[in-house]
Amino acid sequence: MISFFSNIFGYVLNWIYMVVQNYGIAIILFSILIKIVMLPLSISQQKSLKKNEKIQKEMNILKIKHNGDKEKINQELMELSRREKINPFGGCITIIVQLILIISMFYLVSSPLTYMKKIDKETLENRETEIREQYGADKISKTYPEISLIKYAQDKNLKQNDMYINMDFLGVDLNKIPQENLTDVRVYIIPALYVISSIISIKFTNNMTKTNKNDETKETDQDNKKDSDEFSQEEMTAQMNKNMSIMMPILSVSIAFVAPLGLALYWLVNNIIMIFERIILNKFFSKEEEENA
Repeated sequence: MISFFSNIFGYVLNWIYMVVQNYGIAIILFSILIKIVMLPLSISQQKSLKKNEKIQKEMNILKIKHNGDKEKINQELMELSRREKINPFGGCITIIVQLILIISMFYLVSSPLTYMKKIDKETLENRETEIREQYGADKISKTYPEISLIKYAQDKNLKQNDMYINMDFLGVDLNKIPQENLTDVRVYIIPALYVISSIISIKFTNNMTKTNKNDETKETDQDNKKDSDEFSQEEMTAQMNKNMSIMMPILSVSIAFVAPLGLALYWLVNNIIMIFERIILNKFFSKEEEENA
């Protein structure tokens, strides 16, 4: 299934590349296109978040109304969930789609000749054999052989060759892998920016959630926090957010360090767009909520 999506993305990316003739610009435009296609899902996700906030506010009111009677509170919450049409699996759909995108893009960027240029496996193997025989086995990477073939075409300036892809982006070769080019400072620029954007995105999300939570807390009796089951759930959520804030940048560095720079560029652009998207959607739905209040 992943290969199926990688092939589709490859067709689109190659079409954009044929127009702009630069791999980096093609990835940026491709990222924007993907975010436009994914916009309905992002809007749906933001609506779900706002509905969950409303549920949380109602739950705080119900705690006071029913004096901690869990049976009555749960009954009214179930009715509220049905009325608001809250889908408990909505978040899972978003996660699945994001995972498909991440893995598909990794395959595409790691094997652009297969998924983007549509060169068959036999032809690629023959090219690899030719280069090994002429220039030595060390010229072909065991992890990313197609990246080595593209590098060969670039070094030889074989622009008419079907293996050639212009990967020079603002002086940075998107063909390079940081792990294999430790002495080249330029290979750290895009991964570093990607990690920074990931931290900003997570911090923004956490701050937005924290602000909403603080607003809700002001409206409730502090004594309700003595309910151990509900309080422990809040603590668990807060701890999960804290762990994510720590683990995501570490995971980002690890992947960006061992993958071609094209993948880090895609993630960087995706993060930047996502930050602005969340700000705009949050303001829009907050304003809509105030008008309906």
